[in-house]
Amino acid sequence: MNDLLLKDFVDRRAMERIQLERMQDTLRRVYDNVAFYRRAFDAAGVKPEDLRSLADLCKFPFTEKTDLRDHYPFGLLATDQKNVVRIHASSGTTGKPTVVCYTHDDIQIWSETMCRTLQLGGCTEHDIVQNSYGYGLFTGGLGAHYGAERLGCSVIPMGGGATEKQLLLIRDFGTTAICCTPSFFIHMIEEAEKIGMDFRQTKLRIGFFGAEPWTDAMRRLIEEKSGIKAFDIFGLSEVIGPGVSADCEAHCGLHVFEDHYYPEIVDSVTGEVLPPGEEGELVFTTITKQAMPVIRYRTHDISRLNYEKCACGRTIVRMDKVQRRSDDMLIIRGVNLFPSQVESVLLTVKGVEPHYQLVVTREGAMDELEIRVEVTQQIFSDAVGGLEMLRERISSRIKEIIGLSAKITLVEPGTIERSMGKARRVQDLRKLK
Repeated sequence: MNDLLLKDFVDRRAMERIQLERMQDTLRRVYDNVAFYRRAFDAAGVKPEDLRSLADLCKFPFTEKTDLRDHYPFGLLATDQKNVVRIHASSGTTGKPTVVCYTHDDIQIWSETMCRTLQLGGCTEHDIVQNSYGYGLFTGGLGAHYGAERLGCSVIPMGGGATEKQLLLIRDFGTTAICCTPSFFIHMIEEAEKIGMDFRQTKLRIGFFGAEPWTDAMRRLIEEKSGIKAFDIFGLSEVIGPGVSADCEAHCGLHVFEDHYYPEIVDSVTGEVLPPGEEGELVFTTITKQAMPVIRYRTHDISRLNYEKCACGRTIVRMDKVQRRSDDMLIIRGVNLFPSQVESVLLTVKGVEPHYQLVVTREGAMDELEIRVEVTQQIFSDAVGGLEMLRERISSRIKEIIGLSAKITLVEPGTIERSMGKARRVQDLRKLK
């Protein structure tokens, strides 16, 4: 068993000693180097030295996604800019991206936990990994890439899309493992069937799927249609990217790499820490990250924690698969989307009313987004060409700012249902069972 694998089997008391030492160091570093955390700790009446046990973490304030946005781009850096070797970003709720930074050591930690993710699924240095997550500012592509290289795999940096070429490389390059969203892989299965390609006749044996919610039923569908073993992976940019947790062959929860990312479950209303086994909001504290650590980051993902030893023998804590959230964020084709993002785009377009609705469906394996937008009476009564130009303008802005392709439907004023309470902005018609 190699050194990285050994980390997944550490005795619980030894793990807690590691966590406490690393957490104390992290709290001191952010207090000394990040004005936001110094103000937040002072306002809560706590100092880094008040953390004498892991249970004391509950005394410290939460970090929200809005805090990253309010300190855009580098206001939460805990190190000198010269130490930053990588900058990633995800779409933000007001057009500004959520920025995350990495030192050299952060990249090494990220590579390590993604390597452990792949090992959970039985991947070895003998595998050829086709990485079909998107590269660029999105953390998925490079996170999976570095983890596979750390394991010693041969990596095909394919990126997303280009289904026909994906299938060609799986067949011709002898791909044995693939990393992508589950919906895209199902799309590949459907396209393969059209050309008479059977995945069982290829060398592909493992798939690592994440970046969007998916279900055990979808896992069974993937495995039945392709003959591979499918594994769930979980992560978020604010913590590190993919590689925060992943499931093993027992498929009884996702193992959290808690020697780097310390998890809590809290009541989403009161913020009270809940005991193991109770369902609540997942919160993470990074305890080894240098460039941009986060303290008690609220993910708004609903899960629960299980500290019992897994059937696979691992002792690191497991979290339940995330299938719902405590806020209104949607995950569509791997992209995080808040209705407020759409609203911020629409408000910049002349001729539209402040009434809109998002309709999310799943056609086959792929999520589809329709945005229904009310336009002014003058625009609606205008020539068809004017409506089409407006539709294209909105579509282009949504793609540019948010990074999603969407069907834009322009409707007459008064068409979208009004509500006396909170506006019903979303109809999520996907069947996630």
